[in-house]
Amino acid sequence: MFTGSEGRRLRSISLGSAGCQPVVCGSLPQTMISPVLNVSPRFPFALRAKLHSAQRPNAAGWQPALPRISSARAFTLLEIMLAVIILGMMSLAIYRFVQANITAMRISSEADAMEARYDGLRELLTQQLQSLPPGTGALAGEPLKIDGHDRDELTWFCPAGPGLLTRYATGDFQVSLRLRARDAKSRQLDLGLLRKPKDDTAVANEHETWVRLIDNVGTLQIRFFDSRLNTWVQRWTDTVTLPRLVRVVIGRKDATAPTEITVPLARMPL
Repeated sequence: MFTGSEGRRLRSISLGSAGCQPVVCGSLPQTMISPVLNVSPRFPFALRAKLHSAQRPNAAGWQPALPRISSARAFTLLEIMLAVIILGMMSLAIYRFVQANITAMRISSEADAMEARYDGLRELLTQQLQSLPPGTGALAGEPLKIDGHDRDELTWFCPAGPGLLTRYATGDFQVSLRLRARDAKSRQLDLGLLRKPKDDTAVANEHETWVRLIDNVGTLQIRFFDSRLNTWVQRWTDTVTLPRLVRVVIGRKDATAPTEITVPLARMPL
């Protein structure tokens, strides 16, 4: 309820005054029937603005205006597509990075395993050849070439032990380091040891056993250093003395440079 001057100004607002436009209810539908206020010019500006803003015309007539709802800005289709493309590129980059690292680790592990095999062969030859007794003809070597490639053989005689790759054997054995085809239809050569009893005279080689050491080897070259001639020789048939040095050169198919193993059998003079 208003009092004072505001009360007098509010009393000037009337539906039946000269400033009011009468509304015939019978000539309009029910949805169009709405009270219309005519505000006097002498009414305070702030109240007149508030009353006018509360009534907005629309298709159904004068109705109270709905409050404005502030809507947040949404993502556009272009922004969503760019985000998807960026995520896809990041996923592809991560996948390729992980795949490259896995491939590098696999290649590195295979190379380390192959190098470990050659290191084991070096230890085997060093331990066995340095333990051979002189004057017994315990070492022999023959050169051999097939299709222009070296396929030499190194042979020693020993009992059970590292040179035979077993402790469960009786008597002496002849052990040959040589190349051998994987099978009759394959051209792949493997490096290994061919073992058989020293006094075996069987024709069918039924007592021979093959131990594969390294797969897929290209060539095998064996040289002996003769201190009497002061040079390297291809064949060793001396049954009294042993060579000063034995050099084994293995041509590898998994590397550009061959692997060279040099085993000293006696102390070299300074």
